[in-house]
Amino acid sequence: MTEDYELKDDVHRQQYEFRIGNYTPKIEYIKSINGEIYLTHTEVPRELEGKGIGSQLVEKTLQDIERQGLRLVPLCPFVAAYIKKHPEWRRIVMKGINIK
Repeated sequence: MTEDYELKDDVHRQQYEFRIGNYTPKIEYIKSINGEIYLTHTEVPRELEGKGIGSQLVEKTLQDIERQGLRLVPLCPFVAAYIKKHPEWRRIVMKGINIK
C-alpha cells in the first residue's frame, strides 16, 4: 500500500508536486485565462518508480482541477493513459479533446 502524500500546487513553478524525502515527483502545467489547464509533463524520480506514486499524483491533481472547475487538456501521455484506465475522469476533460 502506497503512503498517502500531500499534493502541493507550486504556482510559481507551474507544477503539482509531492515532496518525498529529497525527491519531488511532479506534473507540470500551463493554465489559460479561459479556465483551461494543460498538463504537459509528469516526472517521477527513478528511485520512486513502481510504487504507485505517479498514479496517486495524477489522481490528486485531477481532484484539484475538478475542485477548481477547470477544463483539462491532458497533453502528457502518462496523464492521458491514466484517464483511459479511469474513464470517469473524462468528465473534466475539455469537450472535443480525444484521449488516445
